[in-house]
Amino acid sequence: MKIAQVAPLHESVPPGLYGGTERVVSYLTEELVRQGHDVTLFASGDSVTRAKLEAVCPRSLRLDPTCVDPLARHLLLLERVFQKSRGFDILHFHVDYLHFPLSRRLGIPSLTTLHGRLDLPDLAPLYREFADIPVVSVSEAQRRPLPVAAWRGTVHHGIPPDSYRMREGTGGYLAFLGRISPEKRVDRAIEIARRAGRRLRIAAKVDRVDAAYYEKEIRPLLGDPHIRFVGEIGEADKNVFLGDASALLFPIDWPEPFGLVLIEAMACGTPVIAFRGGAVEEIVEDGVTGFVVSSVAEAVAAVPAAERLDRRRCREAFESRFTASRMAREYLKIYEQVRRPRRVVPFASPEARDRSLRRSFGVGETRGARESST
Repeated sequence: MKIAQVAPLHESVPPGLYGGTERVVSYLTEELVRQGHDVTLFASGDSVTRAKLEAVCPRSLRLDPTCVDPLARHLLLLERVFQKSRGFDILHFHVDYLHFPLSRRLGIPSLTTLHGRLDLPDLAPLYREFADIPVVSVSEAQRRPLPVAAWRGTVHHGIPPDSYRMREGTGGYLAFLGRISPEKRVDRAIEIARRAGRRLRIAAKVDRVDAAYYEKEIRPLLGDPHIRFVGEIGEADKNVFLGDASALLFPIDWPEPFGLVLIEAMACGTPVIAFRGGAVEEIVEDGVTGFVVSSVAEAVAAVPAAERLDRRRCREAFESRFTASRMAREYLKIYEQVRRPRRVVPFASPEARDRSLRRSFGVGETRGARESST
């Protein structure tokens, strides 16, 4: 199959440091190539891939000091994609809804994976209007606030098994890996570690939008010698950082769409202590790969229990549920479904288009039946 993968331009594919969406796009792209498909990756020029690379800009926008307007770069990305779109069997977008008007009018088979939160009030009218655009969620929890979208399935993220090796967790510390932001709640991680009497290592990036929050709320908490802020780390450092930790703390305070670090920790054999919310309960097997908690007190109590869990079972759970090969197979099934001819009326009235959609691919009353087959 000839497949286009369309990545955001904020980070390279894969990212040099932090970057969840672009990392997943990389894992999927490389696995599709490994399985023999003809894949073209539309991404920044500093991306590294075995697929054909269509570089839209010289480097990732986060690292480009000349980038003032990221939207302008992404509109150029869409123009390049659609200029070359006739050569593909399917276009797989990872840029939210930016391409929806073009996808509707050109009628080329496309699929969009939604990577972010979907509980924002502005989104429901948008996805109701574009109910002819097939989309995929990365967790069942992610899609719940937006039942009006044209869901074609849920595909959990996956990682190549050889990206991480199981380690014994002998570093004697708890780990936090991610972003410094209000919703990620590193302040909770610090409190949990202190109350549990454990050392904590924090590997996290600070975006410009969160710089004031970091300076006011987090930096004053870092004076404790048992709390070590190591900054943003890259892929090459994650295996040791996560694998030597006795447990990963994931004290979120928002509806997490997936949480890639959860399965990265499992791949290292490291159990997780995660706050309930979003996709957490879909990913963490309570008492097997970690513990799902609802408060700091519960998290503190879970620390010694997590340290006693069998790290081999964490790795086995990863290998059975969260590999890149499984992810690619599930996407390929959805690609085939999306490529089937559909009788859609793109420019009709909303009422006529809704009737056409219900007849053609089951949006509305037959959606559940369609999803059960994916």
